[in-house]
Amino acid sequence: MLMVMTSSGMRSIFIVVSMTLITLKESMACSLPYVGREIWDAKPAKDVQTFPGPIPFVIIHHSYIPAACNTGKECSKAMQVMQEMHQQERGWNDIGYSFAVGGDGRVYEGRGFNVIGAHAPRYNNKSVGICMIGDWRFDLPSEKMIDAVQSLIEYGVRNNIIASNYTLIGHRQTRPTECPGDRLFEEIKTWPHFVDMWDVVDPNTIAT
Repeated sequence: MLMVMTSSGMRSIFIVVSMTLITLKESMACSLPYVGREIWDAKPAKDVQTFPGPIPFVIIHHSYIPAACNTGKECSKAMQVMQEMHQQERGWNDIGYSFAVGGDGRVYEGRGFNVIGAHAPRYNNKSVGICMIGDWRFDLPSEKMIDAVQSLIEYGVRNNIIASNYTLIGHRQTRPTECPGDRLFEEIKTWPHFVDMWDVVDPNTIAT
């Protein structure tokens, strides 16, 4: 057991939380084809707000733009493009998604687990938002992309980060959008825990 002694109780809590997050990242890197923020050269988040778990919802997205990527270099660039668009053009704290999955079959860290996102109105503080990089209106993501998403979800459940009775939905079930694309949406309907619920609202009437 590692004991950390500081003059401030808040400082001690911060160190413990930081160590827990580092341990979680190390565990994910060992269990999944995982790319951390430092590897894809993410800019710092403007703010980080967390919420308690286990997480009850998993929401699937596609990026539409940027297009599908197939190498680590391409997918890292796609992550940078999305983060810049979300932070600079939309004024968000960070890239909107919790995670993204590239055509190289790897999971790219976005905001991470239990961090309030900016990807689905009214669900940002109770969901994991997973973006499959590319336009999946007409084509289906590769098998290794699908496997990576399902492995990420299974990892979350196994470690009590995602609730064992989680609900899986597509982005279009929370707001008017084509996302995650017709072809991908038909695919996730066949996945475990998918629920045909519709809770669509005008995003202009609420904060995202």
